[in-house]
Amino acid sequence: MDGFQSKTPTRARLEYPFDSTPETGETLEVLPGVFWVRMPLPFSLKWINLWLVDDGEKGWTIVDTGMPLPDTKTAWRKIFEDRLEGRPVWRIIVTHMHPDHVGNAGWLSRKFPGAELWMSQLEYLTCRMLVADTGREAPQAGIDFYRAAGWTDAQIDTYRGKFGGFGRGVSQMPDAYHRLQDGDEITLAGESWQVVMGSGHSPEHACLYSGSFNAIISGDQLLPRISSNVSVHPTEPAADPLTDWLDSCRKLKGILPADALVLPAHNEPFRGAHVRLDHLVRGHETGLRRLKQRLTESPRRVVDVFPALFGRKITDDVLSMATGEALAHLRCLVERDDATVTPDAEGVDWYSAA
Repeated sequence: MDGFQSKTPTRARLEYPFDSTPETGETLEVLPGVFWVRMPLPFSLKWINLWLVDDGEKGWTIVDTGMPLPDTKTAWRKIFEDRLEGRPVWRIIVTHMHPDHVGNAGWLSRKFPGAELWMSQLEYLTCRMLVADTGREAPQAGIDFYRAAGWTDAQIDTYRGKFGGFGRGVSQMPDAYHRLQDGDEITLAGESWQVVMGSGHSPEHACLYSGSFNAIISGDQLLPRISSNVSVHPTEPAADPLTDWLDSCRKLKGILPADALVLPAHNEPFRGAHVRLDHLVRGHETGLRRLKQRLTESPRRVVDVFPALFGRKITDDVLSMATGEALAHLRCLVERDDATVTPDAEGVDWYSAA
């Protein structure tokens, strides 16, 4: 779900305060009572950062869980044996519903009976909805969505074959959860942390900010070296997630001190939040300008505008993410009245500069 790189300006200069990374099955303390855990992933992003938090007598909190892979579960078992000191995991916080973050939540909740799952409402419900698609045939709405983007019949047949695969990356979800809301104050490692919601990458992404630690657990909402995928999906084809994402970047900049320690889901912890947030906003605005220029030349389908946005050839293995992200930029231009869209007789959408 993450790590699809679009064209952006030169990488922002950031400070990386840690000289090493934890090995699989090991932990590294990054704040008093907050331990960095890294778990492997089976795609281009090789690792995800997870966080194990010492909550004293109550036990331990896990923030994000990794995917339900045998190697990940083995690594978690080693950490439990080496680190927990006989105290249970009492809470599982999930920043958002993508499988690398929520995948082991159900497994962990069954391993530690009574452990509470804490998520935002939209993330929990969206995850349950997508898991429920397992075994279903691809819906006509999805087929129409990708046909409108300019996909070929063969590419749509591939979509049909892969539909419902989300559930294979998520262990059976708990049937109840504790709702996180924007502005909530929760306690982690004996300190107060504020829930800061973002959107664009996912519906209601929860970040956790501690003023006393001057640190944020940012999930995928703020990453140092990759731009999180921001996509329109078939379930909400008229959405404008890029505007949501840009607004979320500005919101985070208004909350975070410039020198806050950022604990991201991918790459390494860093300082330089304001520099990075400005860089992300600037990169997308540059992409929008480049895209608008492309649309002045002639009407384009979604699949025709990939070269304006992405610094790589789009192959079928990343076609879905590229389509979603290109459409997010096109939808943003439409909402800004900088572009128009006209469907043809075959149901294919053509975009032009306004």
